[in-house]
Amino acid sequence: MPRNVVLGWLVWILLAGVGTLPAQTPLPKESEELLGRFEARIAQQVAQDAVGSITVAVVSADQVAWTRSFGWADREKKIAADEHSIYRVGSISKSFTALAMAQAADKGLLRLDDAVERYFPEVRKLSGYPDSTPITFRQLASHTAGLIREPRLQGAAAGPIGQWEEKILASIPTTSFQTSPGEKYSYSNIGFGMLGLAVSRAAGKPFMELVRQEVFRPLHMTSSEFVLTPEMQSRLTVGYANRGERVNAELPAREHAGRGYKVPNGGIYSTVGDLARFIGAMNGTSPVQILTSQSRAEMMRLQTPQGGSGYGLGFSVRQDEHGLRLVGHGGSVAGYNAYLVFDPDSKLGVVLLRNYNRGQTNLGRAARELLVALVGLRADG
Repeated sequence: MPRNVVLGWLVWILLAGVGTLPAQTPLPKESEELLGRFEARIAQQVAQDAVGSITVAVVSADQVAWTRSFGWADREKKIAADEHSIYRVGSISKSFTALAMAQAADKGLLRLDDAVERYFPEVRKLSGYPDSTPITFRQLASHTAGLIREPRLQGAAAGPIGQWEEKILASIPTTSFQTSPGEKYSYSNIGFGMLGLAVSRAAGKPFMELVRQEVFRPLHMTSSEFVLTPEMQSRLTVGYANRGERVNAELPAREHAGRGYKVPNGGIYSTVGDLARFIGAMNGTSPVQILTSQSRAEMMRLQTPQGGSGYGLGFSVRQDEHGLRLVGHGGSVAGYNAYLVFDPDSKLGVVLLRNYNRGQTNLGRAARELLVALVGLRADG
């Protein structure tokens, strides 16, 4: 890309990315230099990508303490992204599905180690279903049920959002096992699809309405949804599926109408502010307690067989060399990438949302590095 074009983007992005939400829980003053360097780096990378936008937030407790947006929410209409811009969050949706499961367990509607077939007998149609060791809610939520990643049903990931349950049911006979349940970690999108439908059955409510009533509304996540309202639609960033010089907005646009079975594992839209409230619910600082402390701890406890780092219930769990525990999740769908990570001890977190797929910024690495640095500053202070 010509140097003058890159410089033009960089100047515009630095001017556009200046909005900061009121800090409810201030960060240490020492963080200003660190955040300044981070801001300059992301601004330069977005400018060089010259595709869309990245919105970043640093979360303290359940509030956005610092936020910046870089680039375009809509490059054709020249609409700049800001902290109110809505993005698809992809597999971060799995964390919400696991939360709905934990809430149902708190209410006595299910137990984590219950056989899923007790509420959702159709799982017995899985190819090679093991009668002696039926899969459990815990196994689905920790990716230890042994299932393949995607069903072998043609068109499983396409179709209207209102028909996602039918796609799950049709996918089950085409889904097989890679390992025996409980034997090892095996990431499965279809497994989380089935988990969402099973939790819905146990709770006696449609899945999307269950998450709205039990998570979005209590936490005042007013910019989070599975199906956007007209007002939300006006703030939706345009998704760009990019590869090399090619930028395609058509496929991401089609997926807004539905992705087949992929609702509990990838159907949520949100903003950095709403995800800050979600982090607050998980680290125990939200004024609205939607989960018991025991269930919160269980979701963030390593559930996979290998030690060190792995998966909890709907969250990745990493332990660094200094003993810092990083809990989070990433997401990637056509035209959008997202990453959320937090430290449940310091109550700090970082969220990055992007409306294009490929770019110089590795969202997960950037989020984790910034969080570790901020936790270090707070500890030193």
